Amino acid sequence: MERVVLDGESLTIEQVIAVAYGQPGAPEVVLSEWAQANVIRAADAVRRLLAEGQIVYGITTGFGAFKNKIIPPDQVEQLQYNILVSHAVGVGDPFDVPTTRAIMLIRANTLARGYSGIRLGTLQLVLDMLNKGVHPMIPEKGSLGASGDLAPLAHMALPLIGEGEAYYGGELLGGAEAMRRAGLEPITLAAKEGLALTNGTAVMCAVGVLETHRAENINAVADIAGCMSLEALHGTTLAFDERIHNLRPFPRQIECAAHLRRLLDGSQFTRGYDPSNVQDAYTLRCIPQVHGAVRDAIAYARWMFAIELNAVTDNPLIFIGDDDAIDVVSGGNFHGEPLAIAMDYLGLAMSELGNISERRIMRLIDESSNTYTLPAFLTEQGGLNSGFMIMQYTAAALATESKVLSHPASVDTIPTSANVEDHVSMGVTAALKARRIHTNVERILAIELMAAAQGIDFRRKRMGESALGRGTQPVYDLIRQHVPFIEQDRVLYKYMQRVLELVQSAQIMQASEGG
Repeated sequence: MERVVLDGESLTIEQVIAVAYGQPGAPEVVLSEWAQANVIRAADAVRRLLAEGQIVYGITTGFGAFKNKIIPPDQVEQLQYNILVSHAVGVGDPFDVPTTRAIMLIRANTLARGYSGIRLGTLQLVLDMLNKGVHPMIPEKGSLGASGDLAPLAHMALPLIGEGEAYYGGELLGGAEAMRRAGLEPITLAAKEGLALTNGTAVMCAVGVLETHRAENINAVADIAGCMSLEALHGTTLAFDERIHNLRPFPRQIECAAHLRRLLDGSQFTRGYDPSNVQDAYTLRCIPQVHGAVRDAIAYARWMFAIELNAVTDNPLIFIGDDDAIDVVSGGNFHGEPLAIAMDYLGLAMSELGNISERRIMRLIDESSNTYTLPAFLTEQGGLNSGFMIMQYTAAALATESKVLSHPASVDTIPTSANVEDHVSMGVTAALKARRIHTNVERILAIELMAAAQGIDFRRKRMGESALGRGTQPVYDLIRQHVPFIEQDRVLYKYMQRVLELVQSAQIMQASEGG
């Protein structure tokens, strides 16, 4: 992908991922000719409104509760400057570079539709910053999700006017200095531009897109980890029979069961029909039902964000008729409720992946729960060695934190702006919670993969099986390139980190697909 052409209507999740994570060598982002024409037309409409002396919210009035305060024509530029400097009050850790790049891209795409009134040169400057690697310092916290992501987007826009801070060449600089080093000139904002830059859902959308993409990888790893645990525990694949799942035809449950069958194809570590042991515990038997339900939440989030990427989310919006008549309409597309609910749903679902994974870890280390297939705590000299005992503690702690984080943010609201903005979405809060849950689940799955590989080695010692499944064998081999069989207690956290990196880099998923 060498170039991403923005027209406000066709930006894809895959393009956002390429631009966000492509540094260095990210695709160049440019505006289509159609978008340029629309942007110019809307900016001309704003100038006409000013020349005619019309009263228009955010152009010749204040913002929020100050909507009835009329701004004289000679102060409209000061008004736009003021909205940036007064709204840039975010706190907390700054967003990482990929998230910042996604925010800039999504905001630019929204403005490219030509309903916001921003000038072409101002929008082009945002793209120049993105293409040249000037990344504004944007604190994570401060957005209520209505009217959009005001505080973080104000931080994003500050370097355009030579204010704020930005990263350039790996160094945090003053906004003006970062622009100078990149060969860019700050500008003076015109009417409507400060409002257009700050009013919208670009932050929650950016985090949501990146986390939805991340969730797809995590879900694939969870399937693999579940299959390796099943092999270590001498489980059966009978519960994954296609006939069972066709009788409860949730599409993604069916897809998950089919994926598990492919991963385990050819495995000598699973059992067939055994009249003395006809079915497994739920954490093994019900993987398609649980993981499939999580797939549904991910699919819903992907559907939601695919729409939001190409939505116009600022206010007011400028409509120009065929006769060049201008209609400025105030609405509420900046409200992040659809995204907030999607992220709460995604976080809750992903938390369940952590819950069921932690329970499989427990089965792997609890000798009585695994019908004595594996030694207690996956160590032969229990007592002298603790083995994997405390790794399960860590998994339990992470699962518990994720449960706490699963409380929805979207059901909370605190009225602001003197009760003009009397219901807010908390969309960024929901997205950041999902991000923390995802990190927890990745770490739990890394522990499960280590424990399953340890269990598989004990099975080989005790039972003599050799071949794992088509999809699990290459993952086992990959893990063993980084983590040895643990014969005696040793420092384990470094191995946990190595497997976590394999999970997060998608190497686990890629290894299974190559099998």
